[in-house]
Amino acid sequence: MKQITVDEGSAGQRLDNFLIRELKGAPKTLVYRIIRSGEVRINKGRCSADSRLEVGDIVRVPPVRLAEKPADPAVPAREFPVVFEDDHLIVVDKPAGVAVHGGSGVSFGVIEQLRRARPQAKFLELVHRLDKETSGLLMIAKKRSALTHLQDQLRDRETGKTYAALVGGAWAKGKKVVDVPLLKFVGADGERWVRAVANPKDPQVDQAKRSISLVKVAEALPGANGPGYSLLDVTIKTGRTHQIRVHLAHEGHPIVGDPKYGDFEANRALARGALRFDRMFLHARQLRVTHPATGETLTFDAPLPPECETLLAALRRAAP
Repeated sequence: MKQITVDEGSAGQRLDNFLIRELKGAPKTLVYRIIRSGEVRINKGRCSADSRLEVGDIVRVPPVRLAEKPADPAVPAREFPVVFEDDHLIVVDKPAGVAVHGGSGVSFGVIEQLRRARPQAKFLELVHRLDKETSGLLMIAKKRSALTHLQDQLRDRETGKTYAALVGGAWAKGKKVVDVPLLKFVGADGERWVRAVANPKDPQVDQAKRSISLVKVAEALPGANGPGYSLLDVTIKTGRTHQIRVHLAHEGHPIVGDPKYGDFEANRALARGALRFDRMFLHARQLRVTHPATGETLTFDAPLPPECETLLAALRRAAP
């Protein structure tokens, strides 16, 4: 019989989720069975799967025999550029090409590498996500209370998340809001995709979720023989999967380098040309949140990565 004292990192968590984490490798069916049978107790009393834990609670867990799990692929320890850190929160500047977590064919991501680099940390959890191809500001909670507080802010649209996006063509300065519902689906290739559902008569319109992006032209970059490019500031009021990428592509201005919703030929020309620009030009450059403990409004900034600045400099030189 094992007795576990609940610490601050687990306070507020449901009992079933707590046990799934503590009994690594245990099937969920087993976890729910030992709870229902009364073998699990909180402070010597019976409990249910949805019981909420508090600091200092004593959870009694019966002996559980688990099957041997094959060894996980080695996760290399890695720190990422820290923009802000205190006892509650870490904000890092994630590079492009790095997943935020393992899954879908990726063995590990930022969170697994950070946990390996900080074995003494009792609690490290992603507050939100960024696409693998997107660079910029990413929040990691160091306490469960901070995680729930920050995620509530995101859900209630009380945060400011602004991205820098370079798109093909001249964005109309009068087009400041993209309010088009988005629908997630799995394509014939097994990949997860998102599409804009602008037609109210679309048969799947009821399944699409309202999505709002605010767009401002930060810089117009006219081309020598065409419409050139537009550097945009995009602030999202909702946090849907691939929201900015799909919204901008829907408006006829795909993000430069976007491998999924972008202009394949234009991307290939940039990647194989003199500039060798072979990433997606989408960068989470500013984040505004209320601190989960102090209530202070915090604003974080991450400058454009060097490869993005180099591309912009080249486009400015080429402009007529």
